[in-house]
Amino acid sequence: MSTMAASRASTTQVKDLAAQIKAAQAPEIDTMSGWLTGWGAPLPRTMGGMSMGSTGGMSPREMTALGRATGPTFDRMFLTGMVQHHQGAVPMARTELARGANADAKNLARSIIESQNREIARMKRLIAQTKS
Repeated sequence: MSTMAASRASTTQVKDLAAQIKAAQAPEIDTMSGWLTGWGAPLPRTMGGMSMGSTGGMSPREMTALGRATGPTFDRMFLTGMVQHHQGAVPMARTELARGANADAKNLARSIIESQNREIARMKRLIAQTKS
């Protein structure tokens, strides 16, 4: 999703946000994938580097529609989909904090909660601006 924003978003704010999200999530995904591999656990099915389904990711149909969208329509779809994704990830991170045993995973969960809640607020402001 974030990669598409570079060429499809209509505003610098959405393009910049997407680039920041991509830069933040890539090392998180790499870290978690490394842990799973090290623990002999299977890696989740992903699409474009983002886990689908349980974290509120967009469906294949929604991703196709997003891939065809441009300009303000893309902006709204991207922001709405990314808010859903983040709103799915935050409770998962909270579960890790409550039930997890690995200190590194719990530290990552704290970081995810903080950064993604901040990004959710930013995206909601941008959504409100796209409706103006």
